[in-house]
Amino acid sequence: MSQNAVQRLYLMEVGSVPEYQIPIVCYLVQTGDGRNILIDTGLPEVMPEGETEFENGRDVIEQLASMGLKPDAIDTVISTHYDIDHAGRHAAFTKAQYVVQRVHHLDAATNPRFAANRPQWDQPMERIRLVDGDTELLPGLELIETSGHVPGHQSVLLRLPKTGAILLTVDAVPFGAGFTRDAQDDGNNPDAEATRASTIKLLDLVEREQIGLVIFGHDKDQWDTLQKAPAFYE
Repeated sequence: MSQNAVQRLYLMEVGSVPEYQIPIVCYLVQTGDGRNILIDTGLPEVMPEGETEFENGRDVIEQLASMGLKPDAIDTVISTHYDIDHAGRHAAFTKAQYVVQRVHHLDAATNPRFAANRPQWDQPMERIRLVDGDTELLPGLELIETSGHVPGHQSVLLRLPKTGAILLTVDAVPFGAGFTRDAQDDGNNPDAEATRASTIKLLDLVEREQIGLVIFGHDKDQWDTLQKAPAFYE
């Protein structure tokens, strides 16, 4: 096994959508050579004025501290997309390289959906790595382009030494009930066709790679059954 391969995965719940009891989550990946890779950063420390949907919990900084990690220990932040519940603490990780799909970063520059959170995600370009489509970031960690929820959304495929393959669908498939080849009634989604294509792409991936664990982005029923930090998958 490569020395820089993925070794551990930590799941962190950093807040919620109280009205629907939906968890807001992010993830920490550790490699054999001691790198710390954060997947998303959760909610902002202070919500933008008028934002009432989300409720902060034990934030990512506090959870990392409980594992003995300061923000400067994070080498890489994989940004699945710039929604405020996924990119709300990006600016705290001043030593990290950010990895995001080029399509998404360019869209966010002019999309009002991401404007309120711009101070977090709009970092110096020398610290942002733009990727195009499916990308192997390092041994055991692949980025899977899954547009639909937003242009250039990305999911993450991990291969751990003992657990095997784990797929983090993030917001491509936020709830397990939607992980189906059946057509979904999603009239509120302006890009329902792309969302469905990404769902099928992930279903095909799970079958092809025989992935044993698929973790959905906001599924409380599943989340309650999973190991959360400081426990980990290895």
